Amino acid sequence: MYAEWAARLPGAVVWTNRPPVAGAPVVLPDGCMDLMWSEGRLLVAGPDTRAYVPPGPPAPFVGVRFFPGTAPALLGVPAHELRDRRVDLSDLWPAARVRRLRARVAAAADPARALEETALDCAADAGPPDPLLRRLVGALDAGHPVGETADALGIGARQLHRRSLAAFGYGPKTLARVLRLQRAVGLARSGLPYADTAARAGYADQAHFAREVRALAGMPLGELLHGPPAG
Repeated sequence: MYAEWAARLPGAVVWTNRPPVAGAPVVLPDGCMDLMWSEGRLLVAGPDTRAYVPPGPPAPFVGVRFFPGTAPALLGVPAHELRDRRVDLSDLWPAARVRRLRARVAAAADPARALEETALDCAADAGPPDPLLRRLVGALDAGHPVGETADALGIGARQLHRRSLAAFGYGPKTLARVLRLQRAVGLARSGLPYADTAARAGYADQAHFAREVRALAGMPLGELLHGPPAG
């Protein structure tokens, strides 16, 4: 069973996932990175360009999902280096530091709260996120074209692409596709007909929406929307 709630870190969410015996739902690309705890391990989930299907037998997870573009500064690694990857935190940070954090989370009565505290500590050390990145996410999530958004931000296309790779793991056009898919899936799951969902989310038509679902989620539209909600 998946649940999430707003974290004390602005824009982030804390989540828990206790999958059923049959397995966990796929995780759709969302432009985010996560710090996770599962079975004694601290892991980092990089930004996805396609749906992620957890391998092996189901296992309980807790995590903190950072607002798009903010995790690289907190974790000290460019997002594109972790694109479509799940890595142990000890691959990114000194082993001694990770051992202390593992012991802290393992000893906590509430691992999710302990993980949230770790994220808050990272944010305090890193300083505030780049405000331009938050504006970029807001504009693309509202459906504004990439070129128009770059002009509004006063930044050239090449610099925008370079900064997007470091912050999100991919360029602004891919980020826009990912955010549009998340927006559309939310509308469709609320009961809006597929054709209306496609129009409101900014797709050319329902067929375009279905093609993007196949490309980013790896499954037909109906299968995605009638399965369990993705984490």
